[in-house]
Amino acid sequence: MSDIQDLFGLEEGSAHLEEALTHPSFANERRQALNNQRLEFLGDAVLELCISELLCREFPEADEGRLTRLRASVVNTDALAAFARSHDISAALLLGRGAEASDLRNSTNVLADLVEALIAACYLDCGMQAARAACTAIIAPELERLRNDEGLDPKTALQQEVQATGGPPPAYEVVDSGGPAHERWFRVRATVGGVGVAEGEGKSKRGAEREAARAALESGSWRGQLDAEEPGDEPSE
Repeated sequence: MSDIQDLFGLEEGSAHLEEALTHPSFANERRQALNNQRLEFLGDAVLELCISELLCREFPEADEGRLTRLRASVVNTDALAAFARSHDISAALLLGRGAEASDLRNSTNVLADLVEALIAACYLDCGMQAARAACTAIIAPELERLRNDEGLDPKTALQQEVQATGGPPPAYEVVDSGGPAHERWFRVRATVGGVGVAEGEGKSKRGAEREAARAALESGSWRGQLDAEEPGDEPSE
């Protein structure tokens, strides 16, 4: 609990901490009114505002469309759940017996909601400045990636590189998927000119597409595909 307080800037005895940690399944079994759904709703809005402010400062030349894409690449269910897993936040989540048996403690959606509820608790108990600090810490790894990628998400960067060499826009296809309903995973193949150039996995189709695009950028395999499509000399008669 003290680690969670440190992560979200919450003081001991925070008025909203227990509420943020209470999943609806736990509240329903104990006939109590409070669960973290209302805080999740508020935290989503606080997170979007704080990250919008941050991106406007970090990328002053970016237009509205680019800022929207940047925000979507760092503020999403996969990213929030990854933060929760990396800090083992789910260990403090209060779940009902049925939800626990269904392994909802590891659910990507449940973990993302938990992070947003904790952001709201931080905002309500400690103010906007503390909420800004918490939100910045949550997206710090993704923000560093954006800086390194010059603000482009992998799919956009791959499309720009491919089309700059005269190639067709990359396409993406789901080649495999699995997992229970609350914890699905997807494997996606990125293709250029109809030929697969890289694959990636994620907890959502969009996340898997980003990973496939990132793998294609790192390997440069799509360049070989375009070279293979270049026409050779006409055969002499």
